Amino acid sequence: MAIGVPFSERYQAGSSLVHSMDARLKLLLALAYIFAATLTPVGHWLAFGLLAAPLVVAVAASRLPVLLVLRRSALALPFMVVAVPLLFTKDGDALFTLQPFGWTASEEGLAAVLTILTKSWLSVVAAIVLTATTPALELLRAMRALAVPRILVATVSFMYRYLFVIAEEAQRLLRARDSRSARLEGRRCGGSVWWRAGVLGHMVGSLFLRSYERSERVYAAMQARGYDGEPRFLQRSVWRLAEVVVAVAFVLYMAGVQVYARY
Repeated sequence: MAIGVPFSERYQAGSSLVHSMDARLKLLLALAYIFAATLTPVGHWLAFGLLAAPLVVAVAASRLPVLLVLRRSALALPFMVVAVPLLFTKDGDALFTLQPFGWTASEEGLAAVLTILTKSWLSVVAAIVLTATTPALELLRAMRALAVPRILVATVSFMYRYLFVIAEEAQRLLRARDSRSARLEGRRCGGSVWWRAGVLGHMVGSLFLRSYERSERVYAAMQARGYDGEPRFLQRSVWRLAEVVVAVAFVLYMAGVQVYARY
């Protein structure tokens, strides 16, 4: 039985208004939204609600499956785990005490934890909408058009492109291991945990060597074809007035929310 590659394309093809927007505008708006979410004061839930409204509109306008967005947004959960200690370290009115440890949770600590989770979740959803409605090539073109250093754009391009190649190479190693592992009925195949760790270590080393050798061959082939580190595209994007107006209105809305949250 074939083993699938554990990585999948982030882009979801579609014909919505969000899909057809200029990638440069979407990238700038996503960054502006993330900055706005990050700068929102702790515990200002109405401001977070106002920030969530355009995000809901964007998800609806892009026609992305809600379950897909929610599943990918689970990436924000680790940030909550990291922020949990704030629940017991921030001074404030006591909520409860963990008797075995004597740790006391405070209302201010709870507000800080929930704020970090909300900011992380909103930022992740904004990034999901961006990557799900914009092909990777368009994002790279947008980054270069916005004067992002070409070495950074090239690094991101190679990382994204060859992540799938490395994943396929890892799957071949796993398939080779499974084909050489006998499984007796009623018994587990393989040896102890340390033996399995040693096998895994050899596989990781082999994967690194194969990836390094392939990268040398790919780079030599690219140099032979005249690659100089500058990505080039045949088509040239132009700014459309309607999209610029929408972007300006969105930025003004974000700025208004920040002013309201502070004053």
